Amino acid sequence: MGVEVGVQGLTKSFGAHQVWSDVSLTLPHGEVSAILGPSGTGKSVFLKSLLGLLRPDRGRVMVEDVDMCSCSERELYDVRKRFGVLFQDGALFGSMSLFDNVAFPLREHTRKSEAEIRRVALEKMELVGLSGAEDKLPGELSGGMRKRAGLARALVLEPEIILCDEPDSGLDPVRTAYLSQLLIDLNAPIDATILLVTHNIDVARTVPDNIGLFFRGKLVLFGAREVLLTSEEPVVDQFVNGRRAGPIGMSEEKDSGTVAAELAGLDATSAPAPRTVVPQLTPGPGLPERIAVRRRKQRMMRDLNAYPPAVREQVLAGLSDAERREWGAPPRPGPGDRP
Repeated sequence: MGVEVGVQGLTKSFGAHQVWSDVSLTLPHGEVSAILGPSGTGKSVFLKSLLGLLRPDRGRVMVEDVDMCSCSERELYDVRKRFGVLFQDGALFGSMSLFDNVAFPLREHTRKSEAEIRRVALEKMELVGLSGAEDKLPGELSGGMRKRAGLARALVLEPEIILCDEPDSGLDPVRTAYLSQLLIDLNAPIDATILLVTHNIDVARTVPDNIGLFFRGKLVLFGAREVLLTSEEPVVDQFVNGRRAGPIGMSEEKDSGTVAAELAGLDATSAPAPRTVVPQLTPGPGLPERIAVRRRKQRMMRDLNAYPPAVREQVLAGLSDAERREWGAPPRPGPGDRP
């Protein structure tokens, strides 16, 4: 089972350049979260800070009772073994076979026998659809296969927390869809905490339980998918709907007057974008339901009255009839009922 990761007041600079400041969020245990944002907003830096590969200027990253930002090297080494990481390019060793790449963490961090290492590595390769490719070198693989190999390697130590840095980067839409489904299928039985960085709006709409967005050195918003996907915050609305009009420019340097003029023109000539929440991907046949989804719904029902009407509407729309009865929500409207 995954663990909660708490980020408190995280700030990071490189010299005079501040990447982001005062970032606070909680990755709920067992849930899938996504971080969005324009290129260059420090999303990958954020992942490396969570892992302890980069030390922030200020703030804390709590994994249970260990602060990744101030703990000893020994504690950091131990906590990192609870993470699995899928890097953008897979980060495979070019001179090693696919099997040896996947088996590498087991040989490096455990005392398992070669027979046990082989069993675990082949199990994870089968899980990501790479059975029969054990002897291939990374250079012989397609981009999608390298991504899946990187994911298999990230899973061999049975991580409680999985970080994925742009898992869809360089993949065509079909392979991206397969990888999205694979992440959900992986989460269902192991309930691991997953955080992925992505630019892909289809992925962001259908995969995560929670979504955040970075812009101009700040975490603009982080919350349940129903919150961000219905948000009227201009930068969130622009990014999610892929529009030119809004605060995000090619160089991220639009002034407030330009933004206001663009948005006024958009309002005058275009219908507002529908702020609906499309159905989330569900585990494939034969897999258990994701209990993380139920936890998120319970959490939101508990705080339902604190959310804006659009969020409340989407939360209630996502409840099953059984959940409505259990949590005292109104029954689903019938065909003849007024909306």
